[in-house]
Amino acid sequence: MQRFLDLADFERAEVKDLLGLAARLQQHPDPHALAGKVLGLLFMNPSLRTLASFQSGMMRLGGSVFVVTPGQGTWQLETRNGAVMNGVAAEHIKEAIPVMASYCDALGVRMFAEGKNLHADVNETGFKMIADLCDKPLINLESAVNHPCQALADWYTMDELNVPERGKFVISWVNHPRALPLAVPSATVQMAAMRGMEVVVLRPEGYALPDAIMEKAHRAAKASGGNVTETTDRASALKGAQVVYAKEWGSPQHYGDAEAETRLREDLMDWCVKDSWFKHTDPECRLMHCLPVRRNVAVDDEVLDSSRSVVIHEAFNRMVVQMAVLYRMLRNA
Repeated sequence: MQRFLDLADFERAEVKDLLGLAARLQQHPDPHALAGKVLGLLFMNPSLRTLASFQSGMMRLGGSVFVVTPGQGTWQLETRNGAVMNGVAAEHIKEAIPVMASYCDALGVRMFAEGKNLHADVNETGFKMIADLCDKPLINLESAVNHPCQALADWYTMDELNVPERGKFVISWVNHPRALPLAVPSATVQMAAMRGMEVVVLRPEGYALPDAIMEKAHRAAKASGGNVTETTDRASALKGAQVVYAKEWGSPQHYGDAEAETRLREDLMDWCVKDSWFKHTDPECRLMHCLPVRRNVAVDDEVLDSSRSVVIHEAFNRMVVQMAVLYRMLRNA
């Protein structure tokens, strides 16, 4: 494995094999597997779970890690092609990425959406530039419209909890004070579709995921025997659900327009997951969220603190599955 950028780059059987490796490494640790190997991590945006889980996972396999956060002990980095660099950024990624790659055996990069041009972000313009500059194995730590490490951990979590592969999976838009990126909802819909689930995207008007993302998920569902639908009808969406995956995202309809976005969500305060949402779900329905989560804005305390919430378990599994990615990528490299 030279690249881990998108679950869609892999066949369903390959993903399941990777999840099997994660389970074996969890049950039978291999603390010297990556001795002498170095992982480089570049965080253009903040992180808690991705940063800590990759460091911990690499060290548990016997490897070493270095972390670069531009502007915090290093130069600010410029990402624009053709930029006249007379501002705060002292170094361009065209030099920074090859230099960092030369110091490590694999590189992980987090680079959020710019949030101004939907077409450019959906087409991963920024991350593709980084990928072209990197001649070492590369891991997507979250890009404009993808977060494959989170998606892999979510699949693994559902397997551990014995959620049926053909079960009903509802990813619901939830409230947040501002627009958030499309990366997690895009990756989550793709993951659940590849798993073969009955996937329902529940969202208010104005928050339909971009056509390119939904079309990609439909192709995955067709290949796996699942299906993907979307609705604004909360009652019908939640009926019989085995998983409710709460996630915030901005309106593609008003992409990059903060004022229009604010007006659109003014009347959407009731899109906060409460215990009443589970009245007609499967009795064992689980609440998932990638974290961080705004308590009593996106999800109520009563749900997050209940036994149906698996958000902490889900977060732990980030480390588990990422160890499998690192092992497969570097063990025989």
